[in-house]
Amino acid sequence: MIDLYTFATPNGQKVSIALEELGLQYKTHVVDITKGEQFKPEFLDINPNNKIPAIVDHATQDHRPLKVFESGAILIYLAEKTGQLLPSNQRGRAEVMEWLMFQMGGVGPMFGQLYHFARFAPKKVPYGIERYHAESRRLVGVLDGKLGSGDYVAGRYSIADIALYPWVAGARASFPELFRGNSNVVQWLHRVGSRPAVERGMKVPQLK
Repeated sequence: MIDLYTFATPNGQKVSIALEELGLQYKTHVVDITKGEQFKPEFLDINPNNKIPAIVDHATQDHRPLKVFESGAILIYLAEKTGQLLPSNQRGRAEVMEWLMFQMGGVGPMFGQLYHFARFAPKKVPYGIERYHAESRRLVGVLDGKLGSGDYVAGRYSIADIALYPWVAGARASFPELFRGNSNVVQWLHRVGSRPAVERGMKVPQLK
């Protein structure tokens, strides 16, 4: 059994999608970041960086609970634990890792900054909005170019697709102009989003 500590954000959804795809048993614990619950001592014991998601795996080889935080690290851990969604061969693994890091170091931070400056900043800062809008559109274009040569970002469906999907789906809903002329990404969104495990994972956690 895996304990999942999460909230309804793209980073949280990445892990719930992976757990659903891999068919692993897990229990969801809501960490309401709007109420500062990520700063509670019991959660900081799991993730000292006070960010969701985090997991505690109770079904380990040494039979001791294992804590894992950072969404990318969790995806790699789960893929290696099950032998799924991450190729074992050198070239395939390297390609998945490239696009996973593309999400972790590019799509996530840049889309996140665009959301902040365009939607949540107390004062509108045109420079910030324009900077992150342009970079987000560039990243969508990079992804579109890659998807022009295949159905998934690294050949077969993998943790790279899982990492990207919640962020890209959310951006399309909020900033549709980023996707004009990027039909490969739009088709990929439909392809990945129609997977039953993705549909289930995107609904975790169920917030009242």
